[in-house]
Amino acid sequence: MAATTPPPPIIIKKKGGHSGHHGGAWKVAYADFVTAMMALFIVLWLMNTSKQVQEAVGGYFKDPTGTAKRVGSDMRGSGENFIASKENMEQLKEELQRAVREIPDFDRLKNHIDMTVTNEGLRIELTESAKGTFFDSGSAKISEDGKELLELLAKELGKIPNKIAMEGHTDSRPYAVGANYGNWELSSDRANAARRLMQQSGLREDQVTQVRGFADQQLRKKDDPLDPSNRRISLIVKYLEKINSEGERKSDDGAKGEDRKTSAESENDRGPNSTPGVKH
Repeated sequence: MAATTPPPPIIIKKKGGHSGHHGGAWKVAYADFVTAMMALFIVLWLMNTSKQVQEAVGGYFKDPTGTAKRVGSDMRGSGENFIASKENMEQLKEELQRAVREIPDFDRLKNHIDMTVTNEGLRIELTESAKGTFFDSGSAKISEDGKELLELLAKELGKIPNKIAMEGHTDSRPYAVGANYGNWELSSDRANAARRLMQQSGLREDQVTQVRGFADQQLRKKDDPLDPSNRRISLIVKYLEKINSEGERKSDDGAKGEDRKTSAESENDRGPNSTPGVKH
C-alpha cells in the first residue's frame, strides 16, 4: 500500500494587540473630564461676579430664544446699561408689559393700562374707571392698585438713564360753581402724587423732568368728554438727547431739544353719572 501523506500543519498567527485603536477610549474620557472641570471653573467664576452678570447669564438659560438675544442690553440683563432709544423703545415696552403681567390683579387692571410708542417716547397711560382705579374717587390719594403698579414701574424705569415726564388729565365734568378746587388742581395733584411715590420707589431724583396738569384740555376720547378713561395719568419715557458736532442738543427723533414740542392730554375725575360738584 502506498504511504499516506500527512496533511500540512495549520499555523495560526496572531496579530499584535498594541496597535491600531488601542488606547483611544482614555482620550475621550480625558476630554470629558477637562470639559467638566472647565464648566466647574466657569460656575465658580460666575458666582463671584456682579449681580448684573449673573442675571444676564441666568436670563439666557431661562429664555434662550428671547432674552438670550438681548443679554447684555435688556433691562433684566444689564440694568442701567440699557438705553431706550428710537430703535429699541419697543423693546422697553415689551419688558414693561412682561413685568406688569406679573402683578396679582393684572386681569382686572389690564384694560386700564395702555403703552404706546410715540414721537416723544414711550407713553404709559393709567386710565380710571367710573368708580376709580388708581386713585381714590375725586382725590389725589393713590389707591392700593395704583400704588402697586406705580412702584413696579418705578423699579423698572429707575434702571434706565432716560428722563421721564408725568402728566395728569381729567374729563370735562366741572366742579361746583365757586369751588376753590377744580380740574386743573386735580390733574396736577395726581401727577405730582405719582411722581412723589415713584421717586420713593426707584426713580432717581433727577430722572423726572416735568410734572404737568392738563385738566380736560387733552381728552383721550374727544367725542365723549365725560368718559371715565379721560381721567388718567401719563408717564412719558423720553428718548435720550444727542449732541451734534455743533454742540446742539437734539432729541432722538431729530428735533432740537429746546424746540421740541411735547404732546399733551387730559383727565377729569368724576363718573358720567355723577352730579356737578362731585368728582370721581
